[in-house]
Amino acid sequence: MEKNLASIALSLPRSSKRLIALTLDTCFCIIAVWLAFYLRLGEFIFISSSTAWAAVISITLALPIFIVSGLYRAIFRYAGWPAILAVAKAMIIYMVLYVIIITAIGITGIPRTIGLIQPQLLFFMVAGSRVIIRFWLGGLYRTRLSRTKLPRALIYGAGYAGRQLATAMGNSPEMRIIGFLDDEKNLQNQVVNGKIVFPPSHLESLIEQKTITHILLALPSAPRWRRNQILNNLDQHHLAVRTLPSMNDLAHGRVSISDLRELDVEDLLGRDPVAPNVSLMEKNALNKIVMVTGAGGSIGKELSHQILNLSPKKLLLVEISEYALYKAHENLEEILSESKLKNKCSIVPLLASVQDKTRMDELIGTWHPDIVYHAAAYKHVPIVEQNLAEGLKNNVFGTIICAELSAKHNVSNFVLISTDKAVNPTNVMGASKRLSELYLQALSRDESLKTCFSMVRFGNVLDSSGSVIPRFREQIKKGGPITLTHPEIMRFFMTIPEAAQLVIQAGAMAKGGDVFVLDMGKPVKIFDLAKRMVELSGLTLKNDSSHDGDIKIEVTGLRPGEKLFEELLMGDNPLPTDHQLIMRAQDSFIEIEELKPKIEKFEEAILKNDVGEILFQLKKLVSSYEQKNGIVDWVYNEKIQFESQSKKNLI
Repeated sequence: MEKNLASIALSLPRSSKRLIALTLDTCFCIIAVWLAFYLRLGEFIFISSSTAWAAVISITLALPIFIVSGLYRAIFRYAGWPAILAVAKAMIIYMVLYVIIITAIGITGIPRTIGLIQPQLLFFMVAGSRVIIRFWLGGLYRTRLSRTKLPRALIYGAGYAGRQLATAMGNSPEMRIIGFLDDEKNLQNQVVNGKIVFPPSHLESLIEQKTITHILLALPSAPRWRRNQILNNLDQHHLAVRTLPSMNDLAHGRVSISDLRELDVEDLLGRDPVAPNVSLMEKNALNKIVMVTGAGGSIGKELSHQILNLSPKKLLLVEISEYALYKAHENLEEILSESKLKNKCSIVPLLASVQDKTRMDELIGTWHPDIVYHAAAYKHVPIVEQNLAEGLKNNVFGTIICAELSAKHNVSNFVLISTDKAVNPTNVMGASKRLSELYLQALSRDESLKTCFSMVRFGNVLDSSGSVIPRFREQIKKGGPITLTHPEIMRFFMTIPEAAQLVIQAGAMAKGGDVFVLDMGKPVKIFDLAKRMVELSGLTLKNDSSHDGDIKIEVTGLRPGEKLFEELLMGDNPLPTDHQLIMRAQDSFIEIEELKPKIEKFEEAILKNDVGEILFQLKKLVSSYEQKNGIVDWVYNEKIQFESQSKKNLI
């Protein structure tokens, strides 16, 4: 019914709408006079010939003033404060004239105070009518009704960021802000931006009374341990938690709704990154020519980003994937164009495979980089396990080619990005990385070489390609299930920016043959991480004891070559360095004279794709390698199956 009336009103011609408005304002002039008499005399009277002059004068003055002031040109359903101000200006003119005639000059039979009372009543009637029409025709009443059905949120933090967020979300179509939570006792029970600040201890009762479904963390300057402490307290309430990024990310503008994001996993780990040592960061980058292989990968991209901020002379991006190279180069050029480094550093995107010796010789020989960060590698454990010859070609011989060419062209530093999977490896990927380490350790013993070789070993980086975190997030969005390989599996985690910064600093401390190990903190149980991601999405876990939950975790079994626990050290004797998060491992190695003949035999087996021989030679080279599964190489198994089928056919 309401919608039909509104539709009819909106469909009327413009002239008809103006006539209705004029008629309404005429009625308001008469009603205002009648009410003014009541307020003056204390009783309702009939408008007589003597008192009618008050209404006639009102209409005669008001309508022309309203027309000249543009009150009838405004579109009522869009009228807001500007329209009210226009009414107020028109009413001031009207009031002055009406007071002069009724109060100052006076008319027989009309009390002089009517001249003061009637304009005030008329203002409220005219202004109020515009507000009501806007509320009705403009759909504001429907907006208000729909907002009552929105998810209800509390902002945790009533500081500057929280206040800005509350203002930005005042009319948000996503959720409705009910109030603030804050630990500061001076703010509790106060009203900020029209919202009450509640103590966090009242959260449970607020959830019941006001049906709170979301918490918005507005604590950009809080240390990670404090944020983690707050998240631990919120776990039990099954609320969806969203957060603002750090103060550094918010430094260049006001807080807005778009700044809100889902919790990053670093918010769940509770470790604050250590500020980088500027002198170590700049040592191998400032005014240097730097090459990054695998520049389109997760680590390669971040390394390139961090290096660019250190004002290199030239940044060489080496990548085999055209699309990955294009995206990495485009992103870095955007950063460069917005920074003070513009026109001071050139970024060179180079398509190349690290396995192509001729191409890599050409690139290194052309630019003569001061330092090479070798991040190019196949890192996905099951994929490498199923394509082991290609994985070994890229990871081992790609590294050997780049390292030897760096030595040939007198590159000052060569830094290999290694992995915790190289320690006591149970998969080909980890073994390939340990063999790469062994080769660099052996090369570094050659005193005739001017290149300083070093390796940096660390665990999983958050949100890297193939990481469980983005997969879990996507599975939660789809309603589950979350797939987990084993309920007891544990991993080390570090943010990509922190890992890249530590790699650069470790490389700057290298003396030759160093195996640096990054302090990854405590290992994280992946099952607990998945559970927490579910709970902080405002959902519940579905298990044997809770069939009414939202998301189920399905255990799929360990994949080929996958370990339950990763290690960072082969022994328990790491040496400290000048950086508190970087240690120097003391791992055994093989002399180059002994290693090279073995590597040549290994390469022959790889070129033949003789899987049995490859694994045999790999075991001889990497004594700590222990194959946990059978052979899962696709080509090998397909050949075995084909041969088996052929024999059956012959029989």
